[in-house]
Amino acid sequence: MNVEVFQLTKSFGKDEVLKGIDLNFQTGQVYGLVGQNGAGKTTLFNCLAGLETHGGNVIAEGGRLKDRLGFLQTEPYFPSWLTGREYLRLFCKARGVPDEGLDTQNVFDLPLDRYAQQYSTGMKKKLGLLAVLLQRNEFFILDEPFNGVDIHSALLITEIIQRLKNEKKIVLISSHIFSTLKDTCDIIHVLDGGNITEIIGKDDFERLERDMAAFAIGNRLDALRFS
Repeated sequence: MNVEVFQLTKSFGKDEVLKGIDLNFQTGQVYGLVGQNGAGKTTLFNCLAGLETHGGNVIAEGGRLKDRLGFLQTEPYFPSWLTGREYLRLFCKARGVPDEGLDTQNVFDLPLDRYAQQYSTGMKKKLGLLAVLLQRNEFFILDEPFNGVDIHSALLITEIIQRLKNEKKIVLISSHIFSTLKDTCDIIHVLDGGNITEIIGKDDFERLERDMAAFAIGNRLDALRFS
């Protein structure tokens, strides 16, 4: 399964957030997306997931992308009346896949019979990830999947992403923790000013990290007194 994105645009009123994005996603690859806060990463994800109208085209082999896409949002929504188990069953039903063996597949040891809305931030993130994994999707968009999770869960999520790659899935990730992208991605896209300004392969990850650090830090700390 390959996915092509042609000249994708998105505006909110007069604010042009995405200005003609071209992307190519190929089976068995993990892609990263980096950019400053407000660069449009989440907007791009919402457009790919079919949650936002947009200009341009998103073309996936074999039919509509959103029918085979698992989207883990930064802050997944959980209805107050659903337990974790019921939430997982709802996601399985949406894709027509069996919902047996939920306890066996509960790799994060979540309290499935507790109301999901009562979960901590990290637990909610893990429940949302588990839900889209159980759907057996072909394309995964993971918006800040490591946000709020403990170190053991972060290691498990890293391994899950590697398993998805091995299973010939497509994975698109954003993360504010660059080391998680270095550990998981084959290619990183840089989003800036509504455009993809760089497409970086593994050989240039270190250079990209240095460039990002130089931009973020620069001489900003020179005026700060520590003693």
